[in-house]
Amino acid sequence: MTAITLASADPATFKVDALVLGISPGRGKSVTIEAAAVPLKANALRRLETALIALGATGRNGELVKVPGTGIVAAPVILAIGLGAAETAGAAVADRLRRAAGEASRALIGTRRVGIALPITEPGDVTTVIEGALMGGYTFETFRGVGTRERRLETRTFTVLVPDSKAAEWKQAAAIGETVGNAVRRARDLVNTPASHLAPENLAEAALAAADDLPIDVTVLDENDLLDGGFGGILSVGKGSSNPPRLIQLTYRHPSAKRHLALVGKGITFDSGGLSIKPALNMHLMKTDMAGAAAVLAAVVAIAELGLPLNVTGWLAAAENMPSGAAQRPGDVIKHYDGHTVEVIDTDAEGRLVLADALARAAEDRPDLIVDVATLTGAAVVALGARTAGVMGNDSAARAQVVSAADRVAEPMWPMPMPAEIRATLDSQVADIANLGDRKGGMLAGAIFLSEFIPAGLKWVHIDIAGPSDNSGSPYGYTPRGGTGVTVRTFVELARELSVD
Repeated sequence: MTAITLASADPATFKVDALVLGISPGRGKSVTIEAAAVPLKANALRRLETALIALGATGRNGELVKVPGTGIVAAPVILAIGLGAAETAGAAVADRLRRAAGEASRALIGTRRVGIALPITEPGDVTTVIEGALMGGYTFETFRGVGTRERRLETRTFTVLVPDSKAAEWKQAAAIGETVGNAVRRARDLVNTPASHLAPENLAEAALAAADDLPIDVTVLDENDLLDGGFGGILSVGKGSSNPPRLIQLTYRHPSAKRHLALVGKGITFDSGGLSIKPALNMHLMKTDMAGAAAVLAAVVAIAELGLPLNVTGWLAAAENMPSGAAQRPGDVIKHYDGHTVEVIDTDAEGRLVLADALARAAEDRPDLIVDVATLTGAAVVALGARTAGVMGNDSAARAQVVSAADRVAEPMWPMPMPAEIRATLDSQVADIANLGDRKGGMLAGAIFLSEFIPAGLKWVHIDIAGPSDNSGSPYGYTPRGGTGVTVRTFVELARELSVD
């Protein structure tokens, strides 16, 4: 567990196990200790500067230098985190603090009481610092041995230094940071959970538990409901598994809302590829193929907790894609919720099949904007790398609005086109459309396929998070190994924007 508190005291007097301070490059070999909300007194500042210079600190971005606190501050350890050169304005400034808090928090995992004295000057700064601390200090301990788990899950307390810890605006900013940071952690927990413990039914149970005591109504369609409703795509993908599929609807309504946002997430709880089976190498990572659904669930919960004046409907299209005697076959034709027929060319292009049903159902409510998020194509990773999501859609302004929201919270996304000529590669000889076309431009073809299920007049944006949904490399900033929780912060920011426009 992690607790957040605010304080407005001399950081030298903090009774914590470690004190986090920010440093940036100074002149020559010197460093500048960035003024905290309440700065260190002159004598403590001089002693710390001397110690840092002796240890070769440079203040470059992400640098971590530990200094004994004895004779400088009450804390036994000072962790100086490099902030790099000062940013000029906007989102870069906010993420500078978020990154620093995340790096420090990750370096101090196992430290019970952490004081954070970074250069916070306005309420928005404390929001980003708390987000960074919660995200950077994240660990996934559910399946460790009991003794190890208990040691690593001891309560940690972050005390953040702010100009006025009793003022309502600082408390509110801290509450927002805690809500959003914990929402990202919720999504990461789901993504990191193995398929042995997270079948579609379990994802539905997680949604019901998360919505408890919140103004969120949860409706779960089981395999019988899906059959009665004509959700052929979800059923076809899920029929090869002993764990039947689910379509999960989360409905949040606010009495002052003027707009309606629909969020749709791909929830393939394990993707073997079906009969078009994937290679064995790295197949264990296919437990993360429900990262889109995890992000939608976590975002809707956070939006409800924040009480944003916006109507939001979340859709989690959950299925397990497995090979068996009952599995769908290449060449099969399925009928979707809206009446479209699809020829299955490749059973490993299953995400678009479950999303097609969910998108068609979401469109039925005529929301102002539909945004879907999915680990849809390996082509997205080839095109944009492991940290950037591709964004496509049928409305350039809506696509730009999503990318802008992502930019403000420092979740890298890049707008991509939907060339009309690619549609011909999805033509089928026996059905309305095939689920796979030319592999050149595969990310774009996936979006074009999904666009067929959006009625005219509705704004829709598709986010392909195949790259940034899971970090299989080294931790960086506030991003650990494993599930990242990407798009949760973008969705909350987008909801905030839509609620005030």
